[in-house]
Amino acid sequence: MLEKSALAEASPRLRIALLGYRSAPFSGGQGVYLKYLSRALASLGHSVSVVSGPPYPHLDANITLHKLPSLDLYAKGLSSVTWRQIWQDPLARREWWSKLTGGFVEPWTFGERVRQWLLEHADGFDVIHDNQTLSDGILSLQDAGLPLVTTIHHPITRDRKLACEAETRWYNKLLVLRWYDFLTMQQRVAKKLDHIVTVSGVSRRDIVADFGVDPRRVAVMYNGVDVDLFKPRPHQPRKPNQIMATASADTPTKGLQILLPAVADLIAAGRHINVVLIGKPKQGGDTEQLIRRLELEPHIRWYHDLEQERIVDLYAESTLAVVPSLYEGFGLPAVEAMACGIPLICSDGGALAEVVGDAARVVPAGNISALTAALADLLENVAAREELSQRGRVRAQSEFSWQVCAQRLTAYYQGVISLVDHTADPLETGV
Repeated sequence: MLEKSALAEASPRLRIALLGYRSAPFSGGQGVYLKYLSRALASLGHSVSVVSGPPYPHLDANITLHKLPSLDLYAKGLSSVTWRQIWQDPLARREWWSKLTGGFVEPWTFGERVRQWLLEHADGFDVIHDNQTLSDGILSLQDAGLPLVTTIHHPITRDRKLACEAETRWYNKLLVLRWYDFLTMQQRVAKKLDHIVTVSGVSRRDIVADFGVDPRRVAVMYNGVDVDLFKPRPHQPRKPNQIMATASADTPTKGLQILLPAVADLIAAGRHINVVLIGKPKQGGDTEQLIRRLELEPHIRWYHDLEQERIVDLYAESTLAVVPSLYEGFGLPAVEAMACGIPLICSDGGALAEVVGDAARVVPAGNISALTAALADLLENVAAREELSQRGRVRAQSEFSWQVCAQRLTAYYQGVISLVDHTADPLETGV
């Protein structure tokens, strides 16, 4: 691994713009990606700026943040908007109408705002790296001749499919389809992008299948984990029979509808189980209803908006971590759990089996009985838990590192930059 000084000698210092339409760490994995990627790139000596819509990212002091305000209606609500705003700003009008009718237009409006901003500031950057906006405005930056790289974590078509399958009422399915309407734009834009990176081989396969992208335009580069923060705390005693999961409570892809019945089955069999869930359930939503139906209220503690150090504390005090997702393009909670040295059970949904290798107990996605059996076995088997704990930590250190990710991306950026003023076909150069 190159040290910072060695890398500086091997490659020039780049001026990098990272783009995110919403980038706060608590708003999802994309926010975590921008936070740590910006830090890793800066640690290699690059000049890094993040251009973001709200909610804004939490960045290190040496990262420049350029804020592109929107109405931020998912945080503030429709009533926060004045008629003057709607009348004077066409993008605000589009956001208000989309939210009113159940849509999600933030990727498109952010793309329009960032296009204008970057065309005015293009001389300040060597490369632009978009974090899955996949909008018309972003594509126009490539058309203008700017070096553009796009990360697609996974095709959100998979989320749409699972969300529709989880709805039993036809009118709710229509609402799901309305919200995911932005995918029509993303599929169209993705086909035209020259330089795409994604976070796993499974995501690459699914991007090609769902978005119709030429596979030669998609490179795989794993996400990283901060192994100095997410690490074992051997002096912290683990609480017996405490299971921890990080999952968006009412998102079907995250698999709580599989984990919770498995826990109920274990309790019915006479085992006392406590569950720590990192997430925030929707009041009266499907998850709350399922918990009440299974009579699990006394066994569950919810946490949300936690500092990462507190998440590490919870991993350290728990017996097992579970990632029961039906689909993951990468599965950052699984990698964080491995880095913390907590024994891990995960599904084979999406890229999870690829990511964890032999460092976790893998069960079929959506299979309640298989998850129940795995939980029961590992809760009884101390030696198996210890082996998984050690394997997980080793795998996290050797395979997943933000520094390695940043080094690989630096080389990729340089290849993209070299094509801008040349006529070479990116498919022929391998970039």
